Amino acid sequence: MTATASRPLPRLIATDLDGTLLCPGGSVSPRTAAALAAAEQAGVQVVFVTGRPPRWMEQVSAHIGGHGVAICSNGGAVLDVRRGELLRTYPLAAADALTVVELLRAELPGSAFAFEFPGGFAREAGYELRMWGSDEPHAVAPAELLLTDGRVDGMFKLLVKHPELDPDTFLGKAREVAGQYAEITRSSPVALLEISALGVTKASTLAELCHSQGIDRSEVVAFGDMPNDLEMLAWAGSAYAVANAHPDVLAAVAQHTVSNAQDGVAAVLEQLLGSAAEG
Repeated sequence: MTATASRPLPRLIATDLDGTLLCPGGSVSPRTAAALAAAEQAGVQVVFVTGRPPRWMEQVSAHIGGHGVAICSNGGAVLDVRRGELLRTYPLAAADALTVVELLRAELPGSAFAFEFPGGFAREAGYELRMWGSDEPHAVAPAELLLTDGRVDGMFKLLVKHPELDPDTFLGKAREVAGQYAEITRSSPVALLEISALGVTKASTLAELCHSQGIDRSEVVAFGDMPNDLEMLAWAGSAYAVANAHPDVLAAVAQHTVSNAQDGVAAVLEQLLGSAAEG
């Protein structure tokens, strides 16, 4: 792990969840829970900035800190975790989403689509569910119909799966085909793309949150592991990639910590808190 010189505490910690803060099994380790609590006790706000939709935040609610706010869906939604209330969303216009669907379906046959929106989740029949929420009631219909009949109004995230393509190849091709209509990124080990409104990223929503609280980017430390974290890691005054991060993230971020399995975020937080105490 890169050594941290003695310096004042940051005002805000922005951390991704899956692959970064959470253990490989998706839980918060005792060491990480203690580090998060110590940071909050020291007056450092901890904000979870995740690709997860709001409906997948309940399991980490106990560790959200005093403010209770998380940035979800790669910046597409801001959630009061404890109350389960969406504070604001950044929708992808249905017309732009329809264009993206049409382009990807034509250029990348086999693509299947799903939608996250304030009212829940909807998908095409070809979009297989393999994670939490597969038993939740939701609409199943062709993407074009869902986008035109009002069932996904206010959608803040479009998801696309492909059964055969390499994940990075899928991302590159999708950006070539439809990148001028939306933000396209990925955080999954499989060929699953996450699409938001143009200009909406983890960084854009985090910057807006920090501005509303008078926090400068130089006072922010960020952690991440996948391409959907790159904008946030570049925006923050200080950034760390965990050792298990995607090669593009490891190459883009100068400071590295140990893997999520070794509590990489906690290791840095402990060092920051100890350094500030010594100073």
